[in-house]
Amino acid sequence: MQPRLDFYKASPNAAKAMLALEGAVNKLGLDPGLLDLVKLRASQINGCAYCVDMHSSDARKRGESERRLYAVTVWRETPFFTPRERAALAWTEALTRIADTNAPDADYELLSSEFSEQERVDLTLAINAINSWNRLAIGFRSVPAA
Repeated sequence: MQPRLDFYKASPNAAKAMLALEGAVNKLGLDPGLLDLVKLRASQINGCAYCVDMHSSDARKRGESERRLYAVTVWRETPFFTPRERAALAWTEALTRIADTNAPDADYELLSSEFSEQERVDLTLAINAINSWNRLAIGFRSVPAA
């Protein structure tokens, strides 16, 4: 696959806006390890090779186990994730596939059982951000470094 363009160079202002959003998400107080899982799962669903590579690498650097990283795609069928992580992963899937799911009440109820109102909004913003990054990376064919 060949990159289509470098969106950072093509529109520095758009890149700055995305980086500002990412910086804001990182300051919301959500656990960085949880955010790694959310970013990885959304990127898997969207088929973003660049972001899957980046976020699995980030998670490893933060101490995440290979076993859990491999299991993110099948998190519902494993005992490796906490109730809070499961709620976040379910909400990630619901919002990433929103055209198909319409953010079901069951997923929201699960989210509400593990996250405060503020955390629900903060997590939703984080999910929105990674989906935006995925669309930039996929649309412009960002390629992971070899």
